[in-house]
Amino acid sequence: MARPVIGIIGGGPAGLFCAATIRSKESRLILFEKKREAGRKLLITGSGRCNLTHGGEIREFEPHYGENGAFLKPALRGFTNRDLIAFFEERGCPVYADENEKIFPVSEKADDILSVLMTACRENGVVIRQNNPVRAVERSGDGFLIRTDEQDVLVDHLVIATGGASYPSTGSTGDGYRFAESLGHRIIEIGPALTPVHPEQYPFPDLAGISFDDITVSILREGKIVRRVTGDLLFTHNGFSGPVILHASRFIRDGDSLSIAFLPEQEREVIQSHITLGSATAGKRLVKTILSELPLPARFIQRLTEEAGLSPDSTVAHLTKEKRKELLRLLTGWIFQIKRVGGFDAAMATRGGIALEEINNKTMESRLLPNLYCIGEVLDIDGDTGGYNLQAAFSTAYTAAESISLKNR
Repeated sequence: MARPVIGIIGGGPAGLFCAATIRSKESRLILFEKKREAGRKLLITGSGRCNLTHGGEIREFEPHYGENGAFLKPALRGFTNRDLIAFFEERGCPVYADENEKIFPVSEKADDILSVLMTACRENGVVIRQNNPVRAVERSGDGFLIRTDEQDVLVDHLVIATGGASYPSTGSTGDGYRFAESLGHRIIEIGPALTPVHPEQYPFPDLAGISFDDITVSILREGKIVRRVTGDLLFTHNGFSGPVILHASRFIRDGDSLSIAFLPEQEREVIQSHITLGSATAGKRLVKTILSELPLPARFIQRLTEEAGLSPDSTVAHLTKEKRKELLRLLTGWIFQIKRVGGFDAAMATRGGIALEEINNKTMESRLLPNLYCIGEVLDIDGDTGGYNLQAAFSTAYTAAESISLKNR
C-alpha cells in the first residue's frame, strides 16, 4: 500500500509549524515554498526581533481578534501561548516578556525562531521544496493535484498555509485565496490590516515623531461611531501610526473618518475649566499658557491653536464662545477624513480571507472538501499587534497537524 502524501503549500510560520508537528511515520510530508528560502516574512516580524506571542492567560486572547475571536477558541485552547513558549525553549531557544507582555526570543533574533522550525521539520522528515511555486491545485479523487513548474504532485491531504497578501516581496501575494476559491471556498474581501492611516488633510507633517499615550480613536461611518480603540498614537510625516491606529486600521472602510480624542472625553469639564478660566480671574493669561498646563506636547499645542484660528497672543478673556467650542472639539474629537490606509507593502497583516463558516474550527479541515485544511492568515482572521497573529498561525497549524495525525496513525 502506498504511503499517504501530505502536501503543505507555504513555508511561513503556519506551514512550517504544521509540517513539524504532524505525527505520522507512515506518511510523506512535502512542503512547497515559492521563494528560495522559507520563512522570509517571519524574519521581519517585530522589526527582526520576532514578537512570537503575547503573555497573559490564553482566555484573554479571543477579544484581540475582533468578531472572529470565537472561531479561534478551540485552537487557542488546544495549543496555548504557554505551549508555544515550551516548544521553543525545549529546543534551545529561550524567550522573555517585555514590559507590554510581548514575547521575544532572548537573542531578539527572528533567525533563531526560524532555525528551530527548520530543524524540527528536518527531524520530522519533511521534504521542503524551496523555489518551487505552486501554480494551481485541483481535486483529484479523494486527494488533490498540486501543479508546479517542475512537476505535478498528487497528495492525499492538502494544507493551504500561504499567508495573506501583506509584504508581497516576502512571497505573500494572496495565492492561497485563489487556490481555495478554485476548490469552491468563498473569500471574504481582503484588505491591508495593522497599517498606518493617511488622512485627506494632514496638519502635522512637521510634528513627525510626537506621540500620545493611551488615547481614544473612534471610526465614524456615515456620521456614526462604529468602533472605538484605545492605545498609543504616533505622528508620522504623512499620517497617523502607533498601536491605536494599527488596531483601528483593521476596521476602516472606504469613506470612513477618524475622530481622535487627544484628551479623554471624561475630562471634558476639566478641560473646559482650563480654557474658560474666567476672564475675571485669569483673563489676561495667554491661551497657549493655559493649554500648556494640559498633558500635551508644546509643539502640538501651537498647532492646535493655529487650527482653531487663534493668534499666539490670544488671551482667555478674548476667547469667544465659538472659539472655546472649537478648542474643545479639537482636543476631544478632532475629525479627519480618511484618504487611505497603508497598502499591502506597509501592512503587517491582511483582513479578510477564506470564509470561516466553511472551516471546522476544531480541526481546520474544510467543511466542503474532506482532507483539505486551511491555516494561518489565509483564513478570515486578523489580530491586534503584540504577537496575536503569530499565535493564531501556530495554534491553527497545530490543530490541523493533530487532525491529520489522527487520520494517518
